[in-house]
Parts: sequence; structure tokens; C-alpha cells
Amino acid sequence: MKRKIRLLAFNVRSLWNVGSFFRTADACGVERIYLCGYTGTPPRKEITKTAIGAEDFVKWEQLVDPLPVLEKLKKQGWSIVALEITKNAVDIVDYVPSNKVCLVVGHELEGVPEKILDLCDSVVMIPMLGKKESLNVAVAAGIALHGIRSSK
Repeated sequence: MKRKIRLLAFNVRSLWNVGSFFRTADACGVERIYLCGYTGTPPRKEITKTAIGAEDFVKWEQLVDPLPVLEKLKKQGWSIVALEITKNAVDIVDYVPSNKVCLVVGHELEGVPEKILDLCDSVVMIPMLGKKESLNVAVAAGIALHGIRSSK
């Protein structure tokens, strides 16, 4: 069975990052994107510039509060997985995804808030070998989505 993947972005400031989510979602077979909080939504030229039209066919929803949709997904058997740096985060390479995964990404500087982390079944991270603690949120989401998609 092909793994089902969704992406939830909470309070992502950059419209270029949002556009990148759409393009990456298309590449990784993500079936739906939830744009939550103050995350920007199409139509916006900045989104289109990086999405290169993927925003026209990747399904998406705008939601102010992400908690109700995350609770609904959990009840439907989805694993809610945050991409975040926490003490209990699992290296994305070692993460074994279920057949239905909703990846959650957060604000470029503040990350995924505690109220969302509390709902998550798992937290994954990308190990950093350089001096910086993290990657750009869109780049990190791409790495994580590819890891989830390609995991056996």
C-alpha cells in the first residue's frame, strides 16, 4: 500500500517557503497541505514563483487553528509527526513511519509550539553537522518528506 502523507505548516512567515512546500509536496506525493495560523495562502506571486504552478493542483486548506484538524486526523488513524529539535526527537533516518503520516512544520525561528507538540505521536529531526542548529523550514520539510516517502 502506498503511504499517505499530508503536511501541516503552522505560522510560516515566508511566502517563498510556502511555495516550496507546494512544489515539494507534488514531488513527494503529498495528498494535502494544511496552511495554518498566519501561514500565507495562494494566490500570491511569491508562492507561485517557487511553486511553479503546483499550488494549482496540490490540494490545500487554510485553517486558523491546527488543533482540531490534528485531533481529527489522529482519530482517523494518522500519525502526527513534528519536525522539530527536541530532546526526544528521532533522527529522520531512524524514523519508521506508519502508512498515514501528517508531518508538522512550524515558524522559521520559533518552530512547532508546545500545544502542537503535545498532540504529536513522534518528533523527528535532521542532524546538523555544521555550526548552525537547523535548516530553512522548506528545505527541512523536503528532506523529511522524502525520508517519509522513501522509508520501507
